[in-house]
Amino acid sequence: MDRMFRVCGFWTGIFAVLFMVGSMHEMAILFFGQTGAFIALSYLKLTERAYMYIFAAYLTLFFVGFTYFSTFLLEPGIGGH
Repeated sequence: MDRMFRVCGFWTGIFAVLFMVGSMHEMAILFFGQTGAFIALSYLKLTERAYMYIFAAYLTLFFVGFTYFSTFLLEPGIGGH
């Protein structure tokens, strides 16, 4: 399971670099933070159950945050071409 956290860290790192290249610096910083967290957690050698609980908490936080953002903060029609 620790290897899967390294895989998640790898892909969030790839996305962070792509966001940086695309001049989306706030999103790049967010993804670099996620990359660091995933890589750091992968080297803790926790049990598989602990990794599953951590990943479930991560997904719950993401979905709550994304739902809040898309419901209350996102302005429809702004930024479209």
